Parts: sequence; structure tokens; C-alpha cells
Amino acid sequence: MRKYEVMYIINANVEEEKRKNLINSLAEIITTNGGKVTKTDEWGMRDFAYEIDDMTKGYYVVVNFEADDACVKEYDRLIHINPDVVRYLIVNMEEAKFPEAK
Repeated sequence: MRKYEVMYIINANVEEEKRKNLINSLAEIITTNGGKVTKTDEWGMRDFAYEIDDMTKGYYVVVNFEADDACVKEYDRLIHINPDVVRYLIVNMEEAKFPEAK
């Protein structure tokens, strides 16, 4: 299994209870497909740098997880069709090139 990180933005109009359920259901997609969520970090409501579909704010969430390719493909498919997710980005942390800290 490889290490991944996904950052997604939930529509600001989603109510708190529904938002919590959405975060849990997105994490559940990973676990039911054989992956493991290692960390979930809710950044909260933030302003966008530019307007997206007439929205200026969104609720940011970052999730670190371990999964195989099939799990990531299924997660990508399901998060892509979710109407409450404004934007998302999945990064393979093992292939990502980060500059050395000095």
C-alpha cells in the first residue's frame, strides 16, 4: 500500500451535521476498499483565492491515508461525483518531490 494525501473543499452551504457525515462517509470509502486513514485534519471555513461557481468560501479537509491503486481509483470516482465537494486533489506522497529543508 502507498501513502496518499487528499485535500478537498466542501461547499460552505452544507450544514454542520451533514458536513460531518460527509467527512465520515468519504473516509469510509477508503476503509471499505482496504485502505487505512492515518490522519484527518479539518482546516475549517476559508476564503477562496478566486470565486468558484459563484462561491467565495469553502470548508477545507486534509486526509492522509494508505491504499492500493484500486482503492484510490474508487475514491477518486466517488468524490468526483459528490455534489457537495467543490474541489479535491489526491497526491501520492511517495512520488511527490518536496525540496529539502535547509
